[in-house]
Amino acid sequence: MVIPPPNVTGSLHLGHALTAAVEDTLTRWHRMKGHATLYVPGTDHAGIATQSVVEKMLMKESGQTRHDLGREKFIEKVWEWKKEYGDRITTQLRSLGSSVDWSRERFTMDDMLSKAVVEAFNQFHERGLLYRANRLGNWSCALKSAISDIEVDYIDLEGRTFLEVKTHKGNPNDPKGRYEFGTLTSFAYPIEDSDEVIVVATTRLETMLGDTAVAVHPEDPRYKHLHGKFLIHPFNGRRIPIIQDATLVDMAFGTGAVKITPAHDPNDYECGKRHNLEFITVLDENGAINQNGVPFQGVMRYDARIAVEEALKEKGLFKGKEPNKMRLGLCSRSGDILEPMITPQWYVNCTNMAKRATDAVRNGELKIVPADHEKTWFNWLDNIRDWCVSRQLWWGHQIPAWFATKKGEENISKNDMNNNDRWIVSRNEEEAYEKAAAVLGCSRDEVELERDSDVLDTWFSSGLFPFSVMGWPDNTADLEAFYPTSLLETGLDILFFWVARMVMMGLELTDKLPFHTVFLHAMVRDKDGRKMSKSLGNVIDPLEVINGCALDSLLSKLDGGNLPPKEVAKAKKDQAADFPDGIPECGSDALRIGLLAYTVQGRDVNLDIKRVVGYRNFCNKLWNATRFALQFVDDFQPTTTLLEDLMTSGKMAIRDKFMISKLMSACLAVNENFTDYKFGDAQQAAYSLMIDDLCNVYLELIKPVVYDKTEENKDSRWAAQATLWLAMETGLRLLHPMMPFVTEELWQRLPGRGTFGEDESPTIMLAKYPEGNSDYVDTTVEESMATTMKIINACRSHRSHYNIANKVETHFYIKITGEGEAAVRAQIDDIKTLGKASAVDVNADDADVPESVGISIVDDQTTVLMDLTGLVDYKAEIAKLQKNLKKTQPSLDSLKQKMSTAGYEEKVTDALKAANAEKAASLEKKVSDINEAIENFKRLELLEKK
Repeated sequence: MVIPPPNVTGSLHLGHALTAAVEDTLTRWHRMKGHATLYVPGTDHAGIATQSVVEKMLMKESGQTRHDLGREKFIEKVWEWKKEYGDRITTQLRSLGSSVDWSRERFTMDDMLSKAVVEAFNQFHERGLLYRANRLGNWSCALKSAISDIEVDYIDLEGRTFLEVKTHKGNPNDPKGRYEFGTLTSFAYPIEDSDEVIVVATTRLETMLGDTAVAVHPEDPRYKHLHGKFLIHPFNGRRIPIIQDATLVDMAFGTGAVKITPAHDPNDYECGKRHNLEFITVLDENGAINQNGVPFQGVMRYDARIAVEEALKEKGLFKGKEPNKMRLGLCSRSGDILEPMITPQWYVNCTNMAKRATDAVRNGELKIVPADHEKTWFNWLDNIRDWCVSRQLWWGHQIPAWFATKKGEENISKNDMNNNDRWIVSRNEEEAYEKAAAVLGCSRDEVELERDSDVLDTWFSSGLFPFSVMGWPDNTADLEAFYPTSLLETGLDILFFWVARMVMMGLELTDKLPFHTVFLHAMVRDKDGRKMSKSLGNVIDPLEVINGCALDSLLSKLDGGNLPPKEVAKAKKDQAADFPDGIPECGSDALRIGLLAYTVQGRDVNLDIKRVVGYRNFCNKLWNATRFALQFVDDFQPTTTLLEDLMTSGKMAIRDKFMISKLMSACLAVNENFTDYKFGDAQQAAYSLMIDDLCNVYLELIKPVVYDKTEENKDSRWAAQATLWLAMETGLRLLHPMMPFVTEELWQRLPGRGTFGEDESPTIMLAKYPEGNSDYVDTTVEESMATTMKIINACRSHRSHYNIANKVETHFYIKITGEGEAAVRAQIDDIKTLGKASAVDVNADDADVPESVGISIVDDQTTVLMDLTGLVDYKAEIAKLQKNLKKTQPSLDSLKQKMSTAGYEEKVTDALKAANAEKAASLEKKVSDINEAIENFKRLELLEKK
């Protein structure tokens, strides 16, 4: 299994911690089951994110841009940054207990992985799958780079909306400097040699500077007389043809005329190709109007929107503006509003690769868990578009392609698609020279090469990760032994960013699926359901939970980030409310098992850190209970055949058989749940075994047995010790994949360590995982113990209700019918132990049962009575209850009076009325219970006086 390589730029958050917990749990489980396991760690170079971080650092430290340094010096700076800060993630993984093979740690810019990237690019080109094209795509003006379709986030606007645009100085017409979106602006185009105009509408007014046609429906009678005519652009005088297009134009919408900007709109782009229109780009890489948008050249796009509107008004061509629902595409990397732009880019044809990927799922070769995500898989891959793999960045794998010219040649444009044959894709520059000479028909000395300055999409190298980390394209021993891998575990959010691309590239380049199963865990959100995001300030570092973190440290981290001041203030307020005393130290085990407890397949995880903190108590209880239990087995010597010896000894009491039965059931359940990737259920099964069955029941039951060292009790004591040792040792192994640290520490302290011979494991990590034996599951014994525990709980309830001190033992009478009687008689000692009883009589004659008893009906077959003679000071109890009643009754009376006041029903909100009604019902019940208790004590007092 390979780790989903996190971005080297930052640190892991709790979503990553869940990934690590799930993956390491599976790895440790398989390792303990005797399977050969390889868990490969690595980090991703994160082209956009890393370049952005280093650029900000550079500007902060020296006031320089990357262009001031130059590409080579800037790349050196990035490597320096990586050397200084790039180990944060590995530190976190080590703290989380991830049992990866650190000797195989990889970085996507390592030489080995870079070699794989170059080879993949070349193989795609050689197979005709990779090509260069000038086409419309998503352009991020903030990043000054193209991005792929699946790196686009969308927001829906219901109408007129003002948004902040970070790449702009600010709208002077808005107090907060925001720009207007969600409006439809209408304006008129004058018709050449006519007084007529055609009115069109747009949500992006600035794009009219690049209009090269206005389309009407060929059957629209309003415009038939204008077929073949031209419009005159109001700002540059360009003649704009009126064209007929039944595909694009809806006669019933608006004026029935549509402005066409082929270089800046996907629908217009297709229309432009159908009609062979001119494609005029009016924006530069920064999002400013270029030379084609005179007189607005140099103005940023949304400032130009305002300026164009004003200019149209001056010319009398502005026809109005109205709210309009629309969807905005945002760059998932920068948050910038994307611009459709025509730029030259490298593309990979994914059609056949995508079909192989969908076929693999449809025919069962590749399993996606949970299976309901298969629909999403098919929907995306069945409708896949070619993948734009080039990015206009400096940090990343520079594209291994060179543009070739002969010395002395001039005006040969590398962006002219007619010159695409001059782009030489090669594995190295020397090979490129040889290929270029052949293409140009000249000697090597006459060739001049210019390498493409762009880099590859980060996901290109990540898509190769399962086999590039094994040494591909070389036929290495690791590749032979460990590829294909078995499982890919990751979050649902990168199903297409990463998982689909690994499957497509693995099938294409190795002719093998890179793994046979994909397990997608749920998205981790904060307790309010918001995505974990630095921009929201709700990201928690796993180390802050593991080691603890003071509130001041949490708040200072926000100050050191890149959030705007208002967002910092809000994030600080939220964190102060959530963690007024900071985050207490919890340790890795509590964090891991707490995260696993949240996992429910197919659902998002709304993670409340306070609940994870609660699992610290589980770790503490496990530690304390085991340390306490060790005193019970300090004189016990286990053997390698202890379980079989115990089960055939004939010395076991029901409590011992119960504990072994629950132990076997838990082992079977945890293994089954791990197999089905139900980590929450596995965690709960193990938790219930150790806390509910072992700590709360069995440990308490055997105290008198183990303390009794008489000869008569020898066999019972041995059986109890053997059962306890097996439960502790097996339970720790059962928990180990989920809680590696505390289980290792406690397991090493168990008696018998070092006495089991040559096959004894030196560490719990390599000990055999408990499988469970269904032959030792005894449902009859478990049912018997369940009956006994109901009676014990009734005994405890009696003692609590009548305030019986712990040191005072009580006499119980049990009335029981049916098969349960035999079970109860067999476990009278256990009932006495946990019920703190001086005596327990089963089905005694009514004449032998005193009249002053407390009565508890357990079920239709069982009743528990407790002798109260001499145990209760009835007058004192009645006095306490009457004092409580004097406080409660006035509160109820006051509330009822308030609720009956004139106008209450009309003036009070529904929410407050509901709250008052609920409070009144609660107070009424309390009063009723107090009165009932007073009457009961009076009755018992009279009975005891008889």
